Amino acid sequence: MAEYQTIRSRAAGVTAAQIDEGLRAHMNKVYGTMSIGMLITAAAAWAIATLSVTTDPAGATMALREGQYLTGLGELLYATPLRWVLMFAPLAFLLFGWGALMRRGSAAAVGFGFFAFAALMGISMSSIFLIFTSFSIVQTFLVTAIAFAGLSLWGYTTKRDLSGMGTFLIMGVIGLIVAMVINIFLQSPAMMFAISAIGILIFAGLTAFYTQEIKSTYVAHAQHGDAEWLEKAAIDGALSLYISFLNMFQFLLMFMGQQE
Repeated sequence: MAEYQTIRSRAAGVTAAQIDEGLRAHMNKVYGTMSIGMLITAAAAWAIATLSVTTDPAGATMALREGQYLTGLGELLYATPLRWVLMFAPLAFLLFGWGALMRRGSAAAVGFGFFAFAALMGISMSSIFLIFTSFSIVQTFLVTAIAFAGLSLWGYTTKRDLSGMGTFLIMGVIGLIVAMVINIFLQSPAMMFAISAIGILIFAGLTAFYTQEIKSTYVAHAQHGDAEWLEKAAIDGALSLYISFLNMFQFLLMFMGQQE
């Protein structure tokens, strides 16, 4: 990260100590915003899953497994075409909504957009509580958190320029999305296994890449004193790390998760 040291030493009107202090505050903002987003996602997923299942057959519309039944809400979300809308709505928001919000919205609007996206993600992935045991979900989350912390720390401290790796990994994400869409129709366990293994590696790399990019972006713009832009950049960085964490969690769950 020679680039970081160069920009840091040449910042006009801003001391290196001020940049370092500001960087720490900026990273705390990124991780704090990401953590709140994760809490919103978990709460939304759990709440929707809880409202979607009942043990009372009198109030049920469809059997899920022995002793458990889908409520009217559960049938609507998981057994009608609405499930496809919920599956692809987060991706559509990222592709067509987030960029425009970053360009035109205020920092407050961008923050609201991120938290709304986190709630939508929770609804979209709520079915994991119907498929996997609560213990395996918590266990996988803890493993993901430990791996994420190590990868993000490495991305923050490494002197190696990860920008080239980031370009390659983002191309890999595109290929991964295409493969996942194809497998919706093929329903191949072998292909799903390969997708999960490759997905873990891709988003592990992206965690380190995004962390370094967040750091470099802050240092490059800190001397300009644009507080509003830096606020939006922190939320954008939180979104990038949030997506990496959530994808690592979901792919790891395919390996570690125990089904009900």
